[in-house]
Amino acid sequence: MSASAGGARDRVLREFASRHGAPAIFVARGPGRVNLIGDHTDYNDGFVLPMAIDRAVWIALRPRRDGRVSVHSLDFGETREFDPASGTRGDGGWVEYVRGVAWALRDSGRAVCGWDGVTMGDVPVGAGLSSSAALELASARAFSASCGLAWEPSAMALLAQRAENEWVGVNCGIMDQLISAAGEAGHAMLIDCRTLETRAVPLPAGTAVVVLDTATRRGLVGTAYNERRTQCETAAAVFGVTALRDVDVETFARRAPELDAVTCRRARHVITENARVQDAATALAAGDVHTVGRLMTASHASLRDDFEVSRDELDIMADVAEAHSGCYGARMTGAGFGGCAVALVDGAATADFSRAVASEYEKTTGLRPSIYVCAAAEGASVEEP
Repeated sequence: MSASAGGARDRVLREFASRHGAPAIFVARGPGRVNLIGDHTDYNDGFVLPMAIDRAVWIALRPRRDGRVSVHSLDFGETREFDPASGTRGDGGWVEYVRGVAWALRDSGRAVCGWDGVTMGDVPVGAGLSSSAALELASARAFSASCGLAWEPSAMALLAQRAENEWVGVNCGIMDQLISAAGEAGHAMLIDCRTLETRAVPLPAGTAVVVLDTATRRGLVGTAYNERRTQCETAAAVFGVTALRDVDVETFARRAPELDAVTCRRARHVITENARVQDAATALAAGDVHTVGRLMTASHASLRDDFEVSRDELDIMADVAEAHSGCYGARMTGAGFGGCAVALVDGAATADFSRAVASEYEKTTGLRPSIYVCAAAEGASVEEP
């Protein structure tokens, strides 16, 4: 457990005891994630290679008898309460992720019950590290512990995804929720987003994964995210397939003229990215960090030029990172339009890399970045403190 994670866990437990006059019975944790390669492939039934990280959302809680849920957020400085059996949407904000999970659980036939909780996270919000999935999976773990529900990582990930799709209104794929539910310490995870099959891929010894927060932010609801998804569905229909996952690079090259220019670029990114993900998983397992780095660099170019979800600051950050001799490769990560880049770095060079990249990026953009050296963590958990 990282020092920051331990601090967040301890703080929610202290705050819970202070507010409720008794200790919490459970503490639930939902990790954030960083995607090493494979963005905008998940909702196209494709392949992704993320890892859960040692930054998380924590909920200290204990069941209550009246069936209501009351949660105080230390991050937002407010307490929100709702009836998890009502199925009524609130007025928005962070609590809708908790409320949406309750709705999805109940709608699936699972019993939901009430609890008091205190939550806090150290996953940066809007940075592309999936703070929303972290909150969803921490909430699912909280309901599971309080209500005596069996914990099935894939099933809970699907319910959390449904909460984000149908309750919150973001048409995300399964990647964020599945890696938050099922991550393995010390490993990235190759996920087949159609079958939900997973394969743990060990991170090579002597390497570090460094998340580079550009200090820019985006929201997904109301952005071009849903537009990109529609464009991909249009391309799949032209090819006569269920999803772009079913089109290989050779078929795309032959039939690309059937698409308009914009749809062609969107499809080209997804199809070539699926190939890069599978190649990267093979290279990572073999310890071939130079090939992984080259594939990450190609992924960024594709996201920038074909999918058009990068921005100047992300491009600058990726370029600055790759200019350092200790960096194997770097790319934007997450849905785009702001947030973070990720770099695969020689472990011995991590400290110098972090200092040099932060300095050069701030000098170029005037923005002060945050640099996180991340360890691959296990998926969502709950314990009795």
